[in-house]
Amino acid sequence: MSDAFVSGLLLGASLIIAIGAQNAFVLRQGLLRQHRLPVALFCALSDALLIIAGVAGLGSLIGNHRGLMLAIGIAGALVLVWYGIKAARRAFHPDTIHMDESAPPARLLPVLATCAAFTWGNPHVYLDTVVLIGSLSTAWTPGAARAWFATGAATASFVWFFGLAYGSRVLVPLFRKPMAWRVLDGLIALVMWAIALRLLLSL
Repeated sequence: MSDAFVSGLLLGASLIIAIGAQNAFVLRQGLLRQHRLPVALFCALSDALLIIAGVAGLGSLIGNHRGLMLAIGIAGALVLVWYGIKAARRAFHPDTIHMDESAPPARLLPVLATCAAFTWGNPHVYLDTVVLIGSLSTAWTPGAARAWFATGAATASFVWFFGLAYGSRVLVPLFRKPMAWRVLDGLIALVMWAIALRLLLSL
């Protein structure tokens, strides 16, 4: 069982630890110290749900519906382009960037809605969690071993998202400087647009 858990953990970590829209969003919320717990929990639980669905056999079902993947891809690309524009505007208008802890935080529901768009609107999320992890789980005997494999993969998501949300506090002194925020938001904009372009080209 430990072999299955470790295999799932390593696979999950290798897929999730990459620069992407979701990770960039969680990092930014962590630096702002706003809604870190609900954002990290939402991302981790979403991954866990998709992993469980993939191990249960949903991967083959999604893979056979090209129309669904096409619709998700276009919607996800549009969301990424719009969020990239917003990040670029912040980068070019440093007066809108602050680390004023007395300022009211963004409302939770819009923050979670944006997080949901990055999480559920990206076809690569389904390919990584549902299709890839789901297909690789077949190497393990159905039952306890496969469940441990899924648990390991889901654990990687929990460790990563909570580490990203709360570990970013060590960078807070650096991001008290407006220039640091301009650089971060500029990079976020480029990442969003690059992922959106890759999505559209892959469709």
